Amino acid sequence: MLPPPKLTIEELRAADARRAALAYVSEAFAEAVLDGIDVDAFADAALGAVFRELIANYGEERAAALAAGLPERIGAGEFSAHAQQ
Repeated sequence: MLPPPKLTIEELRAADARRAALAYVSEAFAEAVLDGIDVDAFADAALGAVFRELIANYGEERAAALAAGLPERIGAGEFSAHAQQ
C-alpha cells in the first residue's frame, strides 16, 4: 500500500473548501427536488450559473477550455456517484 500523498496546508484548505462547496450545492439540489423542481431543470440551471460565474471570473476562453475537458473527466468517472465523498 502506498503512503498517503503529502499535501501542503494550502492544498488541504482548497480540498476542504471544495468539499464544503459540494455539500452546499448538493443540499440546494436536494431542497429543489423536494420542492418539486424537475431534476433536469435544476441541473440545467446549475450548469448555466456555473458557466456564467466562470466567464465572469476567468473569461470565455478559460470557461470554454474547461468545458472542452469535460468529456474526458466524465468518461473517467470523476463525476460519478461512486466518486463523490
